[in-house]
Amino acid sequence: MANSGTREVNFDGIIGPTHNYAGLSPGNVASASNAGGTSNPKAAALQGLSKMKFLMDLGLTQGVLPPQQRPDIDALRRMGFAGDDAGVLGDARDADPTLLAAVWSASGMWAANAATVSPSPDTADGRVHMTPANLVSNLHRSLEADTTTRALRMIFADADRFAVHDPLPAQMRFADEGAANHIRFAPSHGEPGVELFVYGVTAHDPSMTTRKHPTRQSRAACEAIARLHGLDPTRTVFARQHPDAIDAGVFHNDVIATGNERVFLFHEQAFAMPSSLMTDLAAPIIESGGGGLTIVEAQNSDFSIDDAVKSYLFNSQIVTLPGEGSQGSMCLIAPIEAKENGPVSAFIESMVADTSNPINRAEFLDVRESMRNGGGPACLRLRVPLSGRELDATHRGVILTDDLHARLVAWVEGHYPDRLTAEDLADPGLARRCLDTLDELTRILDLPGLYPFQR
Repeated sequence: MANSGTREVNFDGIIGPTHNYAGLSPGNVASASNAGGTSNPKAAALQGLSKMKFLMDLGLTQGVLPPQQRPDIDALRRMGFAGDDAGVLGDARDADPTLLAAVWSASGMWAANAATVSPSPDTADGRVHMTPANLVSNLHRSLEADTTTRALRMIFADADRFAVHDPLPAQMRFADEGAANHIRFAPSHGEPGVELFVYGVTAHDPSMTTRKHPTRQSRAACEAIARLHGLDPTRTVFARQHPDAIDAGVFHNDVIATGNERVFLFHEQAFAMPSSLMTDLAAPIIESGGGGLTIVEAQNSDFSIDDAVKSYLFNSQIVTLPGEGSQGSMCLIAPIEAKENGPVSAFIESMVADTSNPINRAEFLDVRESMRNGGGPACLRLRVPLSGRELDATHRGVILTDDLHARLVAWVEGHYPDRLTAEDLADPGLARRCLDTLDELTRILDLPGLYPFQR
């Protein structure tokens, strides 16, 4: 059933004060190439907040998600390190610096990996369903699931309108990376849609392997989420990522494909069987009177997968612009790197000029600190379509306003370091200051008791 007045709310992850370049994600080209560099957490957080403010000023509803508790010293204690904080951090550094880096990682900033979301028009019980990702493919990200689940249950607490499930079992058969491997298509955000789940491997076919980089999303996870969310099987599509794309650095589907309402933007090498996928997606939209999909496909002759990975064009956000004067028009929110890449920039210019698709505007934003760690504009946000009543039932403390934006900017300016290196990660004083910073954030967002250290 359609929900009138539904809008897509982007909940961006606030980039935490421990943002650093540790290169912890195999297959993430940008993360690996910048490993060991000096990061600037303050600049990173301000860039993220600037992006949120830009979307809010476009007339869109914008939310925020809090960062994870980092460093997670209790995780090191669960690994057998003992003593006071200084001893635990120092011993972990001496034993294995990658363990130390993992518990400091600010990777929760990439909210596209926080959960998979199915809006109420798609679900059997008419509620918004969310399944937090287990992120078991990487140690540093697997530490996020508990706090993400708690945060989502605090923000979407009305059980009559929201269902926040437990993460899937923390086992590779159910490896789940969240909305980064999920796209929803519909005539509009408030109408029943078709949900596309993209996977890299299935337990039933061990031959589906990549040669260079590991896959991160399993088909079993996608199928389990579809069951949990009560999705109509005739409006649920599963597609396999092209293994060559994964080996080229497309560690999540949102590095090679994206969509919004009826628009599907992707590279020709994104999927293993693209022709059958288009048929599976288009049929239910046409049946519901949606007019089918608008396909915007980049060919190898336009630009290579390497260019796609370097520019993160497909990790742009496509947003529907509000207001009568922009009825049906869409804007591409792209990283500045896409403008700086010649072939990609030419493709964007051609796409925006093409009146056969609704994308008639492109904006290029500076999120370089995130990009250097392997995440563009779309990585930083979780898409949640909400009706007016659902938005009213959402915790108001995380919905961005001019006042909240100003308070968050002042908070970052007052507490974040402007440089962070691997050598800093054993500093117990810095660890304490980071927790104090997060304690203040929970007061700003009115999320008391969110973090383990507060309970």
